[in-house]
Amino acid sequence: KKVLSLASAPPSEPETWLSLSGMSTGEIDVSVLSTRRRRGTRAFLITMFRVAAVLALAARGTLAFAVDGPRNEPLEQRLDTVVDRALAEKRIVGAVVIVMRDGAVIYHRADGYLDREARTPMPEDAIFRLASSSKAITSAAAMALIEQGRLGLEDPVTKWLPDFDPMTPDGGKPAITIRELLTHTSGLSYPFWEASDGPYHRARVSAGLDQPGLGMEEELRRIKAAGLSFVPGTEWRYSLSIDVLGAVIEKADHRSLPDAVRELIAGPLGMRDTGFEVTDARRLAVPYFNAKPRPMRMAAVQDVHFSDVTVLRFAPGRIFNPASFPSGGGGMVGTAGDFARFLEAMRTGGASVLKPATVKSMMANQIGDLPTISGPGWGFGFGAAVVTDPAAAATPLPAGSWSWSGAYGNSWFIDPVGHFTVVAFTDTSPEGDSGPFAMDIRDAIYASHKLPPR
Repeated sequence: KKVLSLASAPPSEPETWLSLSGMSTGEIDVSVLSTRRRRGTRAFLITMFRVAAVLALAARGTLAFAVDGPRNEPLEQRLDTVVDRALAEKRIVGAVVIVMRDGAVIYHRADGYLDREARTPMPEDAIFRLASSSKAITSAAAMALIEQGRLGLEDPVTKWLPDFDPMTPDGGKPAITIRELLTHTSGLSYPFWEASDGPYHRARVSAGLDQPGLGMEEELRRIKAAGLSFVPGTEWRYSLSIDVLGAVIEKADHRSLPDAVRELIAGPLGMRDTGFEVTDARRLAVPYFNAKPRPMRMAAVQDVHFSDVTVLRFAPGRIFNPASFPSGGGGMVGTAGDFARFLEAMRTGGASVLKPATVKSMMANQIGDLPTISGPGWGFGFGAAVVTDPAAAATPLPAGSWSWSGAYGNSWFIDPVGHFTVVAFTDTSPEGDSGPFAMDIRDAIYASHKLPPR
């Protein structure tokens, strides 16, 4: 009897196997199938693997999302092509992609490797390091406290952190508000925006991705020492603002940031694998970074070039060090399914965690005409970027779309007009964050800027 094991199917033939984990006992009898390399046979095998995957994950109680929306085969084929090409060209090692429309899953695929060296396939419930995708969740937690009257948008940060009063280059100590933290107009920065001898480097400020064991109190002291780059409210700069916001949340909520996020957002939404610690290390994706001829596994401390001048330092083991400060801007982990659940709550008005008016404000441009790293046609709300002018942005996303990404290799967006929620999580940096993969997923959905039939 010829049997294919889901866990050991040959990676040299990716078109005939589905990436899954925890499936070492899952086998399909294929003795009745022809061994001819016909597309019909391959399609049947893939279908059977996917059925087995659903059954196995359901049995484990970990199936977050199953395809339950109307079939759109052209859309599925375009998305499959994007994933297949990225894997074949060795731009990514593994990925989980979820596309929802009107609350129904219309595409869900896990493929590639969770751990290439161990030949562990990518499961649908893989846990990823979220990096900056953490920011939207932390921002939502802050907005929940604002709804409850326990925090105010115009509160000065010093109300909650009395000693946090960094100076501007001219020696001034202007107040920073919660609004300015949420919108990255605080005057703070990131180490990777400056030269190696800049103030953030001299102060040894962490970007929330490195320096395992560094505590919050010391991180705030270092940020204060590094100072402000500009007077708050006058410019936009992507920054450690959400890490500082996390410290404010702890003071306003009288509990740790991990507990606050769990109680205010993750718990009510059923995001059981999302937080500041790993719930199941067996499902944690190994991080890789782009290199030739294929991505390389990150070392304990890894510098990754995002451009000729932008280098991010990663310490993947940081998530396992309980002494590391909970980075609201980059320190969470979670599954693609959890994150899709969070985005759907936002798309539909806040579900059980936020009021519709609050969500509307989060997804509205809050910074006027200030330029951002997203370029023309983009603004910034509370927690993520907002499309303000699709033509200027050269994007098929309509005005009001809410989007961001994470440096470990993930991206996502909400389209409130087309009713789309899209999550594309990979284990490869920077391709899955700022490389072609994220844009290819987007363009496959819209196909010549036209929405597929509803």
